[in-house]
Amino acid sequence: MTTQFRRDGHKFIPIEIEENNIYPGVLKILHEIRPEWPQDKINFKLFTDGITNKLVACQIRDKTEKSDNIVLVRIYGNKTDLLIDRTAEVRNITRLHSLNLAPEIYGVFKNGLAYEYYPGMTLTVDSVTDVKIAALVAKQMAKMHKVDLNADIKKEPMIWDKIEQFLCLVPEPFTDPTKQTRFANRLGTISRLRIEFERLKSHLIKTESPIVFAHNDLLLGNVIHNECKGTVSFIDYEYAAYNYQAFDIANHFNEFVGLSLDDIDNNRYPNREFQLFWIKTYLSEYLDTSDEDVIKSKAEEIYREVQRLSLASHFMWGIWSLVQFEHSSIDFDFGRYADIRLSRYFELKDKMHLI
Repeated sequence: MTTQFRRDGHKFIPIEIEENNIYPGVLKILHEIRPEWPQDKINFKLFTDGITNKLVACQIRDKTEKSDNIVLVRIYGNKTDLLIDRTAEVRNITRLHSLNLAPEIYGVFKNGLAYEYYPGMTLTVDSVTDVKIAALVAKQMAKMHKVDLNADIKKEPMIWDKIEQFLCLVPEPFTDPTKQTRFANRLGTISRLRIEFERLKSHLIKTESPIVFAHNDLLLGNVIHNECKGTVSFIDYEYAAYNYQAFDIANHFNEFVGLSLDDIDNNRYPNREFQLFWIKTYLSEYLDTSDEDVIKSKAEEIYREVQRLSLASHFMWGIWSLVQFEHSSIDFDFGRYADIRLSRYFELKDKMHLI
């Protein structure tokens, strides 16, 4: 095997890992990026939190849990290249790593990445509301929002083109007749969703929320809390791009309700008091100020935009779930998740009387 180097300087390993038989391919990747590791002394741990990709932690047996003794290998889910710009993903991780805001990439292969391990625990529906942890997350997001990409990348919100892309990928009809029946019974037609999208866009495109470099997928499993160091780190930058500031915040708040289909509880959505605390903490970092009057005034503005853009978050992930419902081989009921997110969208839209 001849390891190559990409234009961005990252090592490219010409291997495609089989989704249903990952370990032989993972060992080949490790042979290229960690040739000094005896392959008979490597332990594997398959993480089960993700619903898009497969993630494997690889560690030398009997070693302490130091980040340089562990390599994470992420295998992209089936057909996810339809949804995600993988070149942009690597570019974004590389840029953020240079600012100590993302893990180091050790190597790129045909259907995935090998990268640095961040020690710590992913957030839960309980820990995300801990005020100390929430403050860390708010400040970390603010740091990311201050990042600028190369001048040749247009500073335009990704949300509208991304939803349009997802809508074009929803099949008419679904290949599986049972899936088509479930979709029709619960959500109607694609035409109905397209009309709804145009209404949503015409209303929210008027937002005055600034355009920032956003994570756009800050679910609880994408935040690592290191209790010993008192830090948080973000992972999985597949959807990172310029977007509305308030969208990124709203999207994170929407994730407080949980991801497990049998444990989603909308009562966990943060109340106004918590959101304003979070936003004020964010602003102290984003604006680099301690002026309480400035922060309070701006926080109220952002809070109002967050409520509106929470609709866009629900709609985007609902349509994304319909694409996954057709293509994904991950053991997750994407049809039910699409129903949950889009039902919540319509419920909130009616309550807000916005559209």
